[in-house]
Amino acid sequence: MADPEVRLPGTEVSVEDLIRDVDTAGGDSVEIIEVLETGTGAANGEEAGLEEIEEDEKVPLRLTFIDYLKSPIIELLVGSGESQTILSAHQALLVRSPFFAEAISRFSEDATTRRIELAEDDLEAIGAFLQWLYVGEYFPRKINDAQGAGLESDPDLLGAEDNGEQLLKHARVYTLAEKIGVMELKALAHSKVHLINSSARGEIAYARYVYATTPRSDVVIRKPIASFWGQRSHVLRHEAEDDFKKLCLEFPEFGFDVLSYVLDARERKSTTDRQAEEPKSSRKRARVSDR
Repeated sequence: MADPEVRLPGTEVSVEDLIRDVDTAGGDSVEIIEVLETGTGAANGEEAGLEEIEEDEKVPLRLTFIDYLKSPIIELLVGSGESQTILSAHQALLVRSPFFAEAISRFSEDATTRRIELAEDDLEAIGAFLQWLYVGEYFPRKINDAQGAGLESDPDLLGAEDNGEQLLKHARVYTLAEKIGVMELKALAHSKVHLINSSARGEIAYARYVYATTPRSDVVIRKPIASFWGQRSHVLRHEAEDDFKKLCLEFPEFGFDVLSYVLDARERKSTTDRQAEEPKSSRKRARVSDR
């Protein structure tokens, strides 16, 4: 058998010329093998593969703190009337909040002034939010010392445990974080609430704010309040009995939650006591066969 001949695409040799050459050589059969053109087939596959690899290896650009500071300035008008205050923050940080991201999306690209009105929001809570955006915490910060977990001392709130301002500060941050959709800040504020020791009147002020501003479904913040008063109401209510009664009348849900906690606790205790009093069944001796 003659050596196989190769057909090269793109050459001037025709099929007829190849057949004629074969006949001249003695009529031996020739096996024709077609070779793919350079740049097609496997080569193109290799290029496609490289493109896929390049796409897979694309790493999103890391935003540096400088990048945040280069973004447009957004003005926040907090409060209303004479108490209205203008705060400023960088857009690239504010968009971490779905609430602010949606508000910012309404601005045109060539807008010279970018302003968002927050007439109903608390100035101090907004300030805590902005501080958290830039440094990841807000004052007073959580600390751990020889006495365990706690909060930094706040000179502005010394002695404020009686009116509940220490609790209310973090409660306002909590409700703001819920509104603007920043769950990490919401969890931080809630954790700080549990690091504060307050008076009966302070706890009542805190409970009143929570039940006035949060939905019934928010058991994360409401349930601990009901538990607190369910365990201590027999003692604390005597320190502020009139305020406790007013709170129960103003927010029946509060009274119901506390009562439910007390009744559930009593039911669990009754069940436990009943189980403890029941005689334990003794194992019977195995019957002895007479055989």
